[in-house]
Amino acid sequence: MSVKAVVFDSDGRVLLLENERGEWELPGGRLEIADQDTGEAADAAPETAVEREVLEETGWQVKADALIEDGVWIYEPIPGRRVLIVTYGCTALNPYREPVASTEHKRVGLHPIADVPGLVMPDGYKKSILIWNGRA
Repeated sequence: MSVKAVVFDSDGRVLLLENERGEWELPGGRLEIADQDTGEAADAAPETAVEREVLEETGWQVKADALIEDGVWIYEPIPGRRVLIVTYGCTALNPYREPVASTEHKRVGLHPIADVPGLVMPDGYKKSILIWNGRA
């Protein structure tokens, strides 16, 4: 399972990351489980995980607002590997700050909504972006 965030900057552009496959994706990742060796705590909820992941991957602080309608779907990024995607609409708490890509991604981008349909990105992400944009 992977929790993902749809979040916009102050100009209404969506925050995206380019992965190693050359696809744009929403920031997010897996829920953390407790690690007894390091003392790292588990994520208390999916919303906490998505907020943490966006911060780690982009430097943006966000608040998870709502699970996006039709934002739960299964993606197969490579043959034989299926991932349950759970997408949250989020509010940027620092939308004027320039995002910075972590070492997990090739680059970060802020894309106008009009560009989303033409981006190399799974359709499930595109759908979630457009749905949340209609609510934001």
